[in-house]
Parts: sequence; structure tokens; C-alpha cells
Amino acid sequence: MKFSLITILVPFLLLACKPCNSKYQYSTPITLNDGLVTGVLEQVNIDSSLINKAINKITSGKFNEIHSFLIYKDDKLVLEKYFNGYKYQWNAPNYRGEFVQWNAEMMHPVMSCAKSFTSAFIGIAIDHGYIKSVEESIFNYLPDHQLYRTAGKEDITIEHLLSMTSGLAWNEWGAAHGSSANDIDRLYFDCSDDPIKCVLEREMIHQPGTVFTYNGGGVVMLGEILKNATNMDVNEFSMKYLFEPLGVDSTYWFQYNNGVYATDGSLYLKPRDMLKLGVTYLNKGKYNDAKVIAEEWVDKSFEVFNNNKDINIPIEDSGSNSYGYLWWISELDHHGKPIKMYRANGWGGQTIMVFPDLNMVVVFTCGNYASKSKLFKILNKYVLPAVKD
Repeated sequence: MKFSLITILVPFLLLACKPCNSKYQYSTPITLNDGLVTGVLEQVNIDSSLINKAINKITSGKFNEIHSFLIYKDDKLVLEKYFNGYKYQWNAPNYRGEFVQWNAEMMHPVMSCAKSFTSAFIGIAIDHGYIKSVEESIFNYLPDHQLYRTAGKEDITIEHLLSMTSGLAWNEWGAAHGSSANDIDRLYFDCSDDPIKCVLEREMIHQPGTVFTYNGGGVVMLGEILKNATNMDVNEFSMKYLFEPLGVDSTYWFQYNNGVYATDGSLYLKPRDMLKLGVTYLNKGKYNDAKVIAEEWVDKSFEVFNNNKDINIPIEDSGSNSYGYLWWISELDHHGKPIKMYRANGWGGQTIMVFPDLNMVVVFTCGNYASKSKLFKILNKYVLPAVKD
């Protein structure tokens, strides 16, 4: 009787444990009505076995908390994988909110990837004649803050905000998030009635254009400059000139008490919609063969500005980076050859990676707000080796 019972139960026990030991096997992304063509990894000469290994390592927690992983190559979305993880909650321990299974229909905070979107907005505004030039003074478009046009601040141009070289004192990387000691958090905690005033009140410590200082407050000012130049708020302008042409129908922005948009990092998007910005920059400003952003703006955004070199980002494992117009620039190795990679990059592991040499875009969303992002380990160990010559 005992033998018979064990004989009956063992197959069920093994079946019940199978998911515990199951390994990911590649599957083609689902085709949705969103304008993205899907394909197969091998079709674009990517080794699926290495990608499978990467995803299994991600699932095991090897790279902390990753929520989505997308690869677009040779005009096709060839990988789309979502994982379990916590929603972002700014006032919770380790910034962890509800635990969910992420999917393609869920919007995710893009954090400072929003800066690269803001750069695109400024480029589009210049292309449409709303703004004359990046060389204009910021005060040409800040009518309510003319009293700060003094003490060297009158020399700050739009280009200086785009390149993080305004010269204003700012401490965003040297102070922990969650208090007014961090200048970007101070805008939320103490300056919601007028964040532009709080940025412009800061002391000038460098000549504009000479020293890189990571400054999200300057990007908030770019959003206000955009509003005043176009007579459209950020949401209206971005939908009309960027998101609608990309087929993006759902976004979310945080606004301060006085209506100013937090264009430095408050945007929420679906990962596929993040990917579309990367595809547009990969294709020199075109999406589905239609011009969205001027090719000259894409080139300038991907060009190292003055002394913006050898920058180490404290929240990730990327090593030395350069900076253009709100885009990060890195040099990597692909089968022994140097290649360039351009990134929109955000706290916690949000990123849009553009590889012109490989005709490829990679997107990650993550929840590593209280731990260091390890995306470059995935990139260098699995993704780049998987892309064959």
C-alpha cells in the first residue's frame, strides 16, 4: 500500500516542482498594434543561447531587480521579457511599493531618461522655429525670473543647461535621496511653489560651459523655457510633436504646485514606448521613415560637449562616460572592436541604449533604487557577445 501511494504521488510532486527548476527559453515578442515590427533573434544574427543565459541570471536575482529587457535590431523588436518586481514608491523603505508581474501594458517610471526626452523637445522646438538657437540666454524665455539675470547668470545659455555646464552650484550626486540635502529632492520638498526660483538662487561657482555638474534643476528650467517659447505646456507640446508621431498614446508627468513640469525625471512610459525614442535616434531622427527630430540635433546630442569626459556615474557599473545634450556617451568593445553607445539613463536602472554601429537599441527598466545597477555586466557578458559579426 505504501509503495503504491508513493508511486502515485511522486509524478505529481515532480510536476509541482518543475516550475522551480524551469529555465527560460527564447520566444518571439508578441506583435501589438503599436507600430513595432517583431522578429526572431537568429533572424538578426543574435545568439539566443547567450540571451537565454542572461534572462535566467536576471530571474535568479543575479543582477538585483530588473523589470523589463528589450532588444531592437535591424528594424525589428526581437526580444521582450518582463519580470517580477516592486513598483516605485518614493516614501517607502528602499522605494519599494506593490510587488507585481511587469508586462508590456504597464507604464514604468523612466527617471532621468526623461532628460533625453526633454532634449528632444528642445531640438524639435528649435527645428519648428519656437526657439532661435541653443546659444540664446535662458532669460530670453524666463520672463518671471528676470531679477536673477545678474552675477554671471546672464551668461547661462540653453546649451549650458543641455550639457549640464551652467556653472550653478548643485549637489545631486553627493547627497542621499529623501531629504533637502539633495538639491533635486529639495525642489520637491521645499520649492514646489516655484522650482525655477530655487534653481536660479544657487551661487555661480564656475564659468558657464566649462565644468560638468549633474543638475536636474537645469532640465526643469528647460521645460519652463519650452512652455514660454511655444505657449504650450510640456504635455501638450510633447504629445503633438513627439509622442503622437511615435504612436505613444499614454504618458504621465509630475507637476509642481505652480504647474511647472518635472522634466528632469518624472515621466512614466511603457518600455516599448521608451524604445521608440531610441529607434528614432538610431534612425537619425526618423520614425517609420517620417522625420520627427532634425538629424543635426541627433548628431549634436551624441557629440561630447567641451570638457564633459571621464565622468563616473555613482549609481551604476558603467565606468567612464562622456556627455552631450542630455545623452550619455560610452565606448564599448564588440568582438575586439571599439563601438559607441549613446544612452538615456535614469536612477534605478532605467535606460535606452542606442548602438548605431550594430543598428540596435536595448531598453531596460529596473527597481535598483537602493542598490547599484549592474546593467553593464549584462551588456558586456551576454548582449554584445551574442551579437555576431
